[in-house]
Amino acid sequence: MSSRRIFARPARFAAIAPYLWMVLFFLVPFGFVLKISLSQTAIAQPPYEPVFDLTAGWAALSAAFSALSLDNFRLLASDDIYVFAYVRSLTVAVTATALLLLIGYPIAYGMARLPRRWQAVAMVLVIVPFWTSFLIRIYAWINILQHDGLLNQILLALHLVSQPVVWLSTDSAMYIGIVYSYLPFMILPLYATLAKMEPVLEEAAADLGAPPWQVFWLVTFPLSLPGVGAGVLLCFIPIVGEFVIPDLLAGSNSLMIGQTLWLEFFTNKDWPVASAAAIVLLAVLLVPLLLYERLQKRQLEQGR
Repeated sequence: MSSRRIFARPARFAAIAPYLWMVLFFLVPFGFVLKISLSQTAIAQPPYEPVFDLTAGWAALSAAFSALSLDNFRLLASDDIYVFAYVRSLTVAVTATALLLLIGYPIAYGMARLPRRWQAVAMVLVIVPFWTSFLIRIYAWINILQHDGLLNQILLALHLVSQPVVWLSTDSAMYIGIVYSYLPFMILPLYATLAKMEPVLEEAAADLGAPPWQVFWLVTFPLSLPGVGAGVLLCFIPIVGEFVIPDLLAGSNSLMIGQTLWLEFFTNKDWPVASAAAIVLLAVLLVPLLLYERLQKRQLEQGR
């Protein structure tokens, strides 16, 4: 047996492994959630009906399938509470992602321009917050933003305000928490793209008479678009379904979809409606992924 055949079979198994992972840990759970979203709420255990009983025969399974309906999805479309939750989640995600890009891009650009020995130090400083529990960091922000917290003490000491500012239970506190928590997810892909960029391209543009701002907009930024797209997706998608930060730092006047899912699952015990809301959320989040994939294909075609 040749060496090529010896290594070909393990290679095939290695290629199959990601697909098996997706089937077991994404498609199968998704099938359960989809089935529950088509069911009806019931005061029982589990809290929905019908429940498939494989031992009852095909007739029982056929009756269970016929009992499934799209009523929960119609409820989501007709109830303003769920519509506003989706709209608020998308609005918060777009705004927070834009803030993250505005803050993260200069940081990543500066890191990529540091001497090689200092880039590793800067990378560690960006990753350091991950060494602490996410929940502990959010509770730390509660202490910082409270009425007599560190932020108000600094503002009063600098005479920037005459009395303590109300930060907690506001959208400002929520955006502070989101930007702080997700900033590394924006910086790292941007830094990875900018660090691989050839400096001679910028030098060539400068030699041809382009001013620094024009070099940035015509050379640097277009070449960093893959990192921008990756950072935007890494931040936007989880922010849409964020639960902890809005629940602890923001007010309760308007809920995001993550908080709505929590209430439906654990407070109202309405698993079918919550599952339908999760399915719609997944469908919404597929849109930016498909757009990003299409843009990547277009860039590859243009590169050829």
